[in-house]
Amino acid sequence: GAAMAHGHGPGRCRCCGEEAAERGAAWGLYLRIDRQRLQCLNERREGSGATVFRPWEERGDRSQFVESDDDEELLFNIPFTGSVKLKGVIVMGEDDGTHPAEMRLFRNIPHMSFDDTAKEPEQTFSLSRDPLGELEYPTKIARFSNVHHLSMHFPKNFGAETTKIFYIGLKGEWTEAHRHEVTICSYEASANPADHKLEQITPQTHFIS
Repeated sequence: GAAMAHGHGPGRCRCCGEEAAERGAAWGLYLRIDRQRLQCLNERREGSGATVFRPWEERGDRSQFVESDDDEELLFNIPFTGSVKLKGVIVMGEDDGTHPAEMRLFRNIPHMSFDDTAKEPEQTFSLSRDPLGELEYPTKIARFSNVHHLSMHFPKNFGAETTKIFYIGLKGEWTEAHRHEVTICSYEASANPADHKLEQITPQTHFIS
């Protein structure tokens, strides 16, 4: 009876708190970042770029943010501890000119510099001001299905001298980095000749009989 009262219909008595927790879990890719090698270029305070990758539930913590230094550009180099299928991004800032206005995503180009951002990104987003961290930008999943390293370039903001970001959410699936591919390939290579011989012999046998 409790399930019905909750308005979820039969068999669905998951409570709202759990749904929030489940939504938070979807944004758990920050746990899969190799923090030792995470870089944020043009951050005013060293190490502050890393603080924006945190639990979804803590996105409202205004004490943790990154601000750009020389101009409005920020560039994050984010290595993962395995392979990631990136499905969505949240970018949360102030409701003013410091909020980034554009985001460009690059995949598998470690140690990108601002010079490298002249390359064509995998995907570019026009951002809206999102002071509460509510807007999700869906990626073209086919382009982000095997990401070991993600670079996020924020080239401009809404008119302020510097850019501020409070939270970046990364949503997707993570798989451990496997080294089994090699074994499979060599196994197939050695198995193939035998398969071909069988195919050649079989038809002749049929003709004889």
